[in-house]
Amino acid sequence: MESYRSLLVWQKSVDFTVLIYRLLGTFPKHEQYGMISQMQRAAISIPSNIAEGKERQSDRDFARFIAIALGSLAELETQLLIAHRLGYLAEHDWNSTEEHADEIGKMLRGLHKKLSSTN
Repeated sequence: MESYRSLLVWQKSVDFTVLIYRLLGTFPKHEQYGMISQMQRAAISIPSNIAEGKERQSDRDFARFIAIALGSLAELETQLLIAHRLGYLAEHDWNSTEEHADEIGKMLRGLHKKLSSTN
C-alpha cells in the first residue's frame, strides 16, 4: 500500500496550506483570533484528513475523510472570498488561491468518486 505522501493531492494541499499560512501573515493583527485562526484550522485540515484517511483500512473510511477534506476546502474558499472582499488579499493573491483551490477540489472530488464507486 502506498503512503499518503505519494498522493499528488496531498502534496498539493500541503503546498496550498503553506501558501495560506504565508498570506495570513499579512492580515491585520486584529484578525489573529478570528479569521486568521479559523482559516489556519480549515487549511491544515485538508492535507491532515487526506493523510488520516489514506491510513485507514478501507476505501469507505478513506472516502469519508476525503469528504471532510472537501468540506474544509469549501470553508477555506469561503473565508478567502470574504478576506478578499475586505481587502486583506491582493487581486493576484486571490487569483492564486482560487487556482490552487480549484485544482485541489477537482482532485479530491475525483478521488472521492473513485473511492465511493469501489464500495
